[in-house]
Amino acid sequence: MRKIEQDFRVNFSEAGVRLDQLLARHWPAYSRSRLQAWCKDGSIQVDGKTARPGQKMKGGEQVTLRAELPEEGRVEAQDIPLDIIHEDEHILVINKPAGLVVHPAAGNPDGTLMNALLHHDPGLNAVPRAGIVHRLDKDTSGLLVVARTLPAHKSLVDQLHDRTVHREYYCVTYGQVIAGGTIDLPIGRDPADRTRMTVVDEGKEAITHYRVEDRWQHFTGLEVHLETGRTHQIRVHMHWIEHPLLGDPVYGGRLRLPRGASDPLKEVLQGFRRQALHARKLSLVHPGSFEEVTFEAPLTADLQHLRQVLDAEDGLASA
Repeated sequence: MRKIEQDFRVNFSEAGVRLDQLLARHWPAYSRSRLQAWCKDGSIQVDGKTARPGQKMKGGEQVTLRAELPEEGRVEAQDIPLDIIHEDEHILVINKPAGLVVHPAAGNPDGTLMNALLHHDPGLNAVPRAGIVHRLDKDTSGLLVVARTLPAHKSLVDQLHDRTVHREYYCVTYGQVIAGGTIDLPIGRDPADRTRMTVVDEGKEAITHYRVEDRWQHFTGLEVHLETGRTHQIRVHMHWIEHPLLGDPVYGGRLRLPRGASDPLKEVLQGFRRQALHARKLSLVHPGSFEEVTFEAPLTADLQHLRQVLDAEDGLASA
């Protein structure tokens, strides 16, 4: 564990300002959620007393932080190619391919995005989780933003917490989705299978917005926007409304070939071995310029081919 000992005295010019605002101002290396947690467990005190994030300062108070942070396990830098959409001194924006795991774990100790990032920029060793502030599932492709400095890390974590990071996805689902809509259903661990997520009353709030972009006879292409960022959120929500993602090995069930499907369609469906999901647009406030920036990544070759075959199949059906 790494010990942290910091303190500051509240200026009289800061009288009337909430404590949580001052903590963010004086200790920008830490996320808002971490600072709030430290207030709750007594790690942050004001004049030797337990602090409340919302209490207003009078000026002259001594604010102290005495806490411990677990040391990050050492992750080896590995020369793995990265598709970098944008790079500057504050952030990296990566177009992650399907099949690349984001963080090392028991089943994937190396060969991950984190290993690749540390090779690209060894300075990321000084940033929590090598700057990774959100994730994509292994077989989901698309955009991820990475913080290169502690202030950038805090900014991005706070933006995600405040739901001001806008993420747009494209997916292909089974069945004909009649119209767009919003799914507002809590997500948590499946009590019957802890490796899966599901809709449960005691789960965390999860909100998914979607609209129809492509219509085919047996499938639908959707534009999806996340308001929250729960594990497997799009996959779980679409499964729950009985339109699971094509190719999803966990929530999609067995492959369903449409009756009368052509050989090209059978071939592409049988060969599509990952969830048909791509994070194609990402908007956020840049931690350096403080201006809103938007990044885009075109659909992957496998998704483009899938759409072409589905278009051709519908053309054959209507001929």
